[in-house]
Amino acid sequence: MFTEKKILAVIPARSGSKSVKNKNIRMINGKPMLAYSIDHAKGSRYINRIIVTTDSEEYAAIAREYGAETPFIRPAEYATDTALDIDVFRHALSWLKENEGYEADIVVQLRPTDPFRDPADIDRMIEIMLEDESVDAVRSIKENEVVPHKMWYLKENGTIEPILTDIPEAYNMPRQELPKTYYQNGNVDLLRPSNIWNYNSMTGKKIKGYVMKDMYDVDTEKDFDRVSEFMKIKEGGKQFVFDIDGVIALKREDLDYGQAMPNEKMIAIVNQLYDMGNRIVLFTARGYVTGIDWKAVTEKQMKDWGVKYHELKMGKPNADFYIDDKFLDMNFLYHEFGK
Repeated sequence: MFTEKKILAVIPARSGSKSVKNKNIRMINGKPMLAYSIDHAKGSRYINRIIVTTDSEEYAAIAREYGAETPFIRPAEYATDTALDIDVFRHALSWLKENEGYEADIVVQLRPTDPFRDPADIDRMIEIMLEDESVDAVRSIKENEVVPHKMWYLKENGTIEPILTDIPEAYNMPRQELPKTYYQNGNVDLLRPSNIWNYNSMTGKKIKGYVMKDMYDVDTEKDFDRVSEFMKIKEGGKQFVFDIDGVIALKREDLDYGQAMPNEKMIAIVNQLYDMGNRIVLFTARGYVTGIDWKAVTEKQMKDWGVKYHELKMGKPNADFYIDDKFLDMNFLYHEFGK
């Protein structure tokens, strides 16, 4: 779909941060944080202008280096911890209209603390608004892991009241019988400027949601460490060594490995790491106790289960990462890749 609409990406990147100093320009995997959002906008088929609104000349210079415009420096009153999005966007859109006569048809907000986005997601969200002029806003959302129907307000007198009351005594129902709920993950927000002028609102009246599986908002030192590690893995070129039993295969206490069953969730993760260009080595101690040679059985299982790997070792080789059933951070792979 081609459009002549003016579709503007706005990346709000104020200087200063209490959680992580200068997080919007902090280097992560070789680039300042806000550069990733600029790249995401440049990867869109529809976005035809990209600006960064910042209160810092240093930030502005970095933004320009990576291909965004910085037509103004944001006034200090719109760059505080308590500044609202609507004030930041009203200033930006007003400045562009008054100084350039430029008025966007659709505005895409890309927060600089999200280093992972698929431009195809951005484009699909834009298409929702292009195809339906009645839609005032589109927001990326993610399914709740915690059921809000089982959440409570704690009152000063010690009593509790349910947060949601649309279903009588929902807190006593099985979670499987309750409706799915979603929260806005802040990854991508779209709006029409008319929302601000007509409704004094970022969202207007009719809001559509776009479901995303992932969320990588970086706000703490722990977030930086997690995302940095994830980026290194996605680049490929790392060696992963996976134990078979307890990781690739469900563990068998009777040591009858011929009857082992696949751990399909972990196999999908292994194959994803393989496809990213990482080297996958499988190892197993099968037969160490009994002296039975399980190699042929193991090779057949890996083939039948569709496991992608480069090498199978009956022992424990050197590696950048070991993933076995005693690896306490195996949940990292489930969290980052098992979605």
